[in-house]
Amino acid sequence: MASESKTTSVTSEQLEKIHDEHVCMSLELQQAFGLRREAAMKFQPSYADRGDHLVLKSSWTKGGRQRTLLIRNKAQRDVLNRARRLAGFGSLIPSNRNYVQQMRVYEDNTRRAGLSHKHGSQHANAQNSYEELTGWKAPAAGGPDSKSLTQEQREIDREARLTISRELGHE
Repeated sequence: MASESKTTSVTSEQLEKIHDEHVCMSLELQQAFGLRREAAMKFQPSYADRGDHLVLKSSWTKGGRQRTLLIRNKAQRDVLNRARRLAGFGSLIPSNRNYVQQMRVYEDNTRRAGLSHKHGSQHANAQNSYEELTGWKAPAAGGPDSKSLTQEQREIDREARLTISRELGHE
């Protein structure tokens, strides 16, 4: 985890500037689960949603490895339920477009809304996950640094970092 926060959030004003509901939903998934753009666009809720966790297909992910993400809170569940209603049994790429066409729509909409392609939502998601797993804020979010943790807290910190690293596909 970084020593300074690089988090960004998509604001409701920015979402209002998005004119494509599939792009909007992809952005919400990115924010809720720290997904990369490609995974959020190719996301198939009917396949991925396994109740208490998500399974991301290898063809959606960086590095081409299948990943599992825990569904940790009601906000994530709400985003998934809305994604399922929008996509049905398909992905968040509408049936009348292919991936390249949807990428153009995504880029046009996000540019118009003033959103960059940085990984700020991934950082925010990682920090939120860290706090949920440990019970304290991440160092980059103002939490304690590793030197001030007890031995038991260091073990919790290590496990949380490993979990988050796996979820982000950084193993």
